[in-house]
Amino acid sequence: MQHTLISACLALCAALGASVAQAATTSTFEELALAPSSHYFPEVRTTFTSGAASFAHNYNSDYGSWSGWVYSNETDITTAGYENQFSVFNSGGAAQSSTYALAYVSTYEPEPTAITFAAPVQVGSVALTNTTYAALSMQQGDFFAKKFGGVSGNDEDFFYVSIIGKAFDGSTTGKVDVYLADFRFGDNSQDYILDHWLTVDLSSLGAVSSLQFEMYSSDVGLYGMNTPSYFALDNLSVTAAVPEPSTAWLSLVGMALVAAVLRRRKQA
Repeated sequence: MQHTLISACLALCAALGASVAQAATTSTFEELALAPSSHYFPEVRTTFTSGAASFAHNYNSDYGSWSGWVYSNETDITTAGYENQFSVFNSGGAAQSSTYALAYVSTYEPEPTAITFAAPVQVGSVALTNTTYAALSMQQGDFFAKKFGGVSGNDEDFFYVSIIGKAFDGSTTGKVDVYLADFRFGDNSQDYILDHWLTVDLSSLGAVSSLQFEMYSSDVGLYGMNTPSYFALDNLSVTAAVPEPSTAWLSLVGMALVAAVLRRRKQA
């Protein structure tokens, strides 16, 4: 009889423990206040959050330099160069929103550019596009970087970001490459520099505790990549497993019943 009761309680606990609600959140950055045509740029190392995601902003006071993440609502698509490093190459954020996140991926920073989560999540999708700084550098060339396609237009140039899923144990769950510019087509009319928000499916990455970002370009010099290693991100959707309050309480009750039966057996 006791063995039967214990088995029933264990089965109940397992069933209740498996019953969870799926909490979906989207990082839109719209809840982060900004003045018109401005960006968030604290001169300290810090983080900001949107939805379930945390974004690290790294600032080096010795050089006045930064890497990682900021958020912005700037939309200057005509001014070339570093002074316009906080604008998206578009009329605003994804889905006609105002605010978006912007990343600078620095190879000089010891920590990877990443988005982190407090608990494991299943990533759904994300919207990506170019910043004006990177787009005009590829389109026109500049002091450091070449014009994509070269003089003839036949140079097989490319620029892409790798999104790498990481589990809590540090293992890699998968990788998705997103091309922000691609000039490798046989027909040059198909070559492009991304100028709109591209929604990318990230479900293949599985359950992750963080997303890491790396950038690659065909234009590489003595000190690394010449293309400005910037991109813009918006509408990151994730789903987390969250126990329902009633379910969690009933699970505790079930475990208490098991403990009570075990105590009775020891006292017998």
